[in-house]
Amino acid sequence: MEITYRSLITLIHGMLFGAFFLMAISGLLVELFRSTFSEPSPVSSKAQLLERLYLFCTVALGWAAVLTGAYLIYPWYRAVPPAGVMDLAPFPRYLLKSSPATSGWHDLGMEWKEHIAWIAPMAMTMVAWVLTKYRATMREYPQVRSVVLTFALAAFAAAGVAGFFGAMLNKYAPVNGGATIHLVGKTHE
Repeated sequence: MEITYRSLITLIHGMLFGAFFLMAISGLLVELFRSTFSEPSPVSSKAQLLERLYLFCTVALGWAAVLTGAYLIYPWYRAVPPAGVMDLAPFPRYLLKSSPATSGWHDLGMEWKEHIAWIAPMAMTMVAWVLTKYRATMREYPQVRSVVLTFALAAFAAAGVAGFFGAMLNKYAPVNGGATIHLVGKTHE
């Protein structure tokens, strides 16, 4: 069993940073909904610290997903093939655009993904900051609570759309290349 370096980075970007970001936001959404409809209970300082750590990790996962996508994977995706190259597999953008059946994945999928993905960590950063700063008084300001919930939902939706398009793009034109990493088994040379 083996994987290329670029495939491994893509896997870390999507399945580690992106998927955990989505799971963390979904947990936050459940807690926000729950706290909206239940009476507040006294929260210990340890619980507040854990909540802040949870929010910090969620934000860090979102930024890690976006930054690895933008500055590591995206340049590999947009690499220009040298003149005369017939095998476009190492050049995902050009592979997608080479066929009318797959060009939509670039035209719609990648163009949306590269822009909407930035909304998720930005919105989640705002949510984390407001919850960290004003968590104790959120019940007194239902409009603020609604805005925080809306931004958390926007972060979840943006990350979900970016993740969906990322998975589909990787299905039709995976970012491969770099050194081969052997995970299991013997290497055959």
